[in-house]
Amino acid sequence: MGKKQRSRRFKSAATAVRDNVYDYKKAIDLLKQTSSAKFVETAEVHIVLGLDPKYADQQLRSTVILPKGTGKSVVVAVITKGDKIAEAQEAGADIVGSEEMLSQIMQGDINFDKLIATPDMMPSIAKLGRILGPKGLMPSPKAGTVTTDITNAVREFKIGKLEYRVDKTGIVHMPFGKSNFSTEDLSENLLTIQESIDRSRPSGAKGKYWKTCYICSTMGPSIGVDITTF
Repeated sequence: MGKKQRSRRFKSAATAVRDNVYDYKKAIDLLKQTSSAKFVETAEVHIVLGLDPKYADQQLRSTVILPKGTGKSVVVAVITKGDKIAEAQEAGADIVGSEEMLSQIMQGDINFDKLIATPDMMPSIAKLGRILGPKGLMPSPKAGTVTTDITNAVREFKIGKLEYRVDKTGIVHMPFGKSNFSTEDLSENLLTIQESIDRSRPSGAKGKYWKTCYICSTMGPSIGVDITTF
């Protein structure tokens, strides 16, 4: 493998990041300053937690609604039947169907970002696990995507509800807005994520829960956040 080449744009952005860690608002200012790609970049946060998810009591999976939204238009699909079909349509779901959607997904027709299902459809959807699972689209009660309250679920995901989980190395990766959001809006979203992760702390978490936190834009350098400033 050859040495990875950094673009002139990236090197220029990286020179602005001089310290190891910053106050979270200063870090967000730097993220906006170093976001220099020719498109509106996503603001990302990467948090290393003191968790080993191979243990059942150290797994973390939850949802959070970003108060200022994600800046992304989310295509929500609903698989249900009966009167819930009309409910999903009225709630603003982009794609609504029943059994016919199962065969479409089986054929690889996946043109949505979030899939919500009512519990009565889950036995049929289970056979799609090998297709939906790797894409992170398999409906789950814990993620709020298997529910009888279709109206609330659709509306929450449309306005900016995110699922998150700790990966096998103990890290949570999440978007928290766009680089063209104001510092105040990005700060509010980031603090909401921090509060959600603290509130969802697994019972088996031992020692220091938050180890490190870094933010960046899609194409920008990594910026360390001083966790004590949250």
